[in-house]
Amino acid sequence: MKIFIELPTWLGDSVMTTPAVENLIATYPDAELTIFGSFVSTELFRPHPKVQKIVVDSTKKQKFRALALYKLAKEVGEFDLAISFRSHLATKILLFFLKSKKKVIFSKEYSKEAIHQVQKYNNFLNKITNQNLLPKDLKLYFKPTKYQKPTLGINAGATYGDAKRWYPERFAQVATALSDKFDIILFGGEGEREITAEIEELIKNSGVKNIQNLAGKTTIEDLASKIAGLSLFITNDSGPMHIASAYKIPTVAIFGPTKYKETSQWKNPKSVIVRKELDCSPCMKRSCPIKTHECMKSIGADEVLEAVERVL
Repeated sequence: MKIFIELPTWLGDSVMTTPAVENLIATYPDAELTIFGSFVSTELFRPHPKVQKIVVDSTKKQKFRALALYKLAKEVGEFDLAISFRSHLATKILLFFLKSKKKVIFSKEYSKEAIHQVQKYNNFLNKITNQNLLPKDLKLYFKPTKYQKPTLGINAGATYGDAKRWYPERFAQVATALSDKFDIILFGGEGEREITAEIEELIKNSGVKNIQNLAGKTTIEDLASKIAGLSLFITNDSGPMHIASAYKIPTVAIFGPTKYKETSQWKNPKSVIVRKELDCSPCMKRSCPIKTHECMKSIGADEVLEAVERVL
């Protein structure tokens, strides 16, 4: 059974497809998967035992994207089933030209449901397979790093936008307060080097030396493996938060403008959300539309430290 899967663009969304993908494999045990999507999303599936081929979407860089999608569809081969967890126009073009006995695209109607994103993806899969399988745990296949000492991970970034980001000085306050119990690792993407460097400087100015800054220095495999071995993770609502959930890492997640009921840590019993119930939230904006950023500004370091005590 040859199956083509297009993943969501974002890291966290792709992690949240994994219960649906595992249910798909349970339905078709002889499945051979071809995974297609952005570089970060496809890298998550590189060690998966059922993945035969990974195709990174480079068509966005092409002048005539529709033509590039046509050529790609003709090059990847033939399939028994092609599914996409996206509902973009480019997806419709790709699957139109793709040779597959059955083709199914995630509908925007699923996005309107006020349920967790994992459930939305799984409901989509159930409709394809005509079953009623429940979504289980998030599932990644990277081996956890073994640290010599209890280690705290700090993730101050959030790719979607600055409205999702708590403040560097408060992350630094929390990390400094916990530095006698944990070694500290700062995580972040290439575009988050500046904010992470600011946190590192603030922590070191407090006399803390057991800190490592890995912002912009990790592959997806490195990121997942290192998060998987942590003793504690403190993070904004982000892709790395979902990686931590896959490994049941004790996690404190700071939520501001996003829908926490739809993108919270799926089936992680060792997790706590810190957030404020405001009239303006969740606004789902990349930047605060009323310029106050109160949903994040009103969360103090003491509240996050209290959440740490609860989660541990």
